[in-house]
Amino acid sequence: MAPGRTQVIAKYERSDAKQGYDPATVLVDIDPRRDESLSVFVEHGLTPRLTLQAKAGVTRGHDRWADYSGRGPIELGVRWAAYRDDRSSLAVYVGAGEAGGGRNAGYAAPGQGSLDLEARVLYGRSALWKGREVFIDLEAARLKRQGLADETRIDATLGVRPAKKWLILAQTYAGQADRSPVRSRWVKSELSIVRAFGAWSVQAGWRDTPMGRETTRDRGYVLGLWRNL
Repeated sequence: MAPGRTQVIAKYERSDAKQGYDPATVLVDIDPRRDESLSVFVEHGLTPRLTLQAKAGVTRGHDRWADYSGRGPIELGVRWAAYRDDRSSLAVYVGAGEAGGGRNAGYAAPGQGSLDLEARVLYGRSALWKGREVFIDLEAARLKRQGLADETRIDATLGVRPAKKWLILAQTYAGQADRSPVRSRWVKSELSIVRAFGAWSVQAGWRDTPMGRETTRDRGYVLGLWRNL
């Protein structure tokens, strides 16, 4: 983010699961569960290379054994641009998060977890393809978690702008927990469309879990409201 500029993204996410992946990655029926969250993500440019980012929200859900509602995870960190030119950038993020009262990991019971420490490397590149703006964002992160297994995550985003005010996002969120003897593993995919209205943008998308191990197959929708300040 440019110094003094801010981006705010408010997002509502709802997912339901009636199936899950067993230790052999086979999809099996499970007791239904639902998870919902309303969060606000903020980025603010501090210097030409340093960006502050934060996230907070509320959450609720239920399954066969528990109903929960309350504060969601709180995250705070800084992102430093190690390299940047007209078309690409390489950045490093370090931050901390405090677990909320809900489900702080897809494989864990509500309320489990406390303090998270995260280190992340981000690479992004933009280009023109057949006259249209496109970009790719690749991220790799390592989380040290108290009360939950440590995790490794890899995220990827492909963005295409078919018209000036429209943006199509194809995103993948993958991760693995350091759990023995079976490590939970997940791959979540999300496809969404963003429409700009001046400084405001509206996002709508669908999320699924096409692959996993020792985790539920979460499916649901995402609604977002973006604001550039």
